[in-house]
Parts: sequence; structure tokens; C-alpha cells
Amino acid sequence: MTAHLPLTDFIEYPQDEMLKRAQDNYQQVKRRHSIRSFSDRAVPQAIIEQCILAAGTAPNGANHQPWHFVAISRPEIKAQIRQQAEALEQAFYAGRAGEEWLTALKPLGTDANKPYLEHAPWLIAVFSQKRSEDEGEQKTNYYVHESVGIATGFLIQALHYAGLATLTHTPKPMSFLSKVCGRDNDNERPYMLIIAGYPAAEATIPQHATDKKPLHDICDFL
Repeated sequence: MTAHLPLTDFIEYPQDEMLKRAQDNYQQVKRRHSIRSFSDRAVPQAIIEQCILAAGTAPNGANHQPWHFVAISRPEIKAQIRQQAEALEQAFYAGRAGEEWLTALKPLGTDANKPYLEHAPWLIAVFSQKRSEDEGEQKTNYYVHESVGIATGFLIQALHYAGLATLTHTPKPMSFLSKVCGRDNDNERPYMLIIAGYPAAEATIPQHATDKKPLHDICDFL
């Protein structure tokens, strides 16, 4: 018989407080913006550790936790990542992306230059894992893409809640991250690179990025 523990840490709130908490959370989440100008101000590793621990609580297939995070602060590694990412981005913006994709990106003002990959104090590379090891035994992971996506969302939220700005970055292909991070094996794939730190004094956000769909466009109640 599978062992279960009593649920002891669930907190039930009165419904008026539940609504207030939901509203407060929405207002806080609305302040999270993807930025591309980061300060080089240091952020203690202890803060990053707590945010990654929060990501590790995400729901996932069979509780195999099919993820690995590599938190990078060393300047020489960040420089390697920038160099290789920009080389890929040059080809992307030179036409590999296709006209429709490039047109969609124009309102955001992005280009192949990624200085934030060196300026920001932390880059967090997220890897997905096909298999996990439990007491020396290899186990197949399930719902890997979905599980790692949820954990990545938890991580972004945790970083924002801690008071840091973030940006998601997914250069294609991302295989160079496996080599730079020492994760070059047949079990893991780079999933996403998250840039984290304080915004630079001159940081801006594209007006286009503030245009969010209203509730009736993103949800039906049946």
C-alpha cells in the first residue's frame, strides 16, 4: 500500500479574503515585465537558491522532477554564452526566422545583440531530463515538457516575488548551452535560459508588451 501523509499545511481563507489575495496577486504579477537592460549589481546566491527551491516544488509527472538548473554568475561563462547566442541570433535576424516571425518581433524592438547576457548578475539555464535516477536505478520521466514548463513558470514568479527583473531567452538551437554548462549528455536538453537581476537605470519595456488580452478573450466559463 502506498504511504500517504495527512495534509497539514493547507490554509483555508474566508472567501472575501480569498478574493482580496487573488486580486493582490494579479496586481503583483502585472508588475513583472521582460526587460533587456540589466544592471550589473550583484545579487546574493542565497536569493537565487531559494527561487530555485521554489521552482523545484512544481507539480510534475510521477514526481520524477525532470529538471536541472544551472545558475551562472562567472563572467567568463556568461561571455561564452553571449558570444554563441549572438552568433545564432545573427543568422536568425538575417532571415532564418522567416518574414512573418520577424514582423511579429518588430514591435518589441529586439535584435541580435544580447549585452544583458553579460551584464546581468545571473543566468539560469533550465534543462529537461528524459530519465531520472533513483537509488542508482534509471527511471523514464513522464510529461517532461509540461513539467519543466510549470517549474520554469514557478521560477520566474519566485524571482519576481523576490524583487528581481527577468527575461526568458531561447536561442535556437540551444545545444551550445549543454556544452558550456557541462551537461552535454544524451539525457538532458536545454529548455530555456532565464536572465535575472536588477533593471538598469535606463531600462524600458515595449508598449506593445503591455497589451494583454482581456479575460473574455482568454477564458470561457461553462
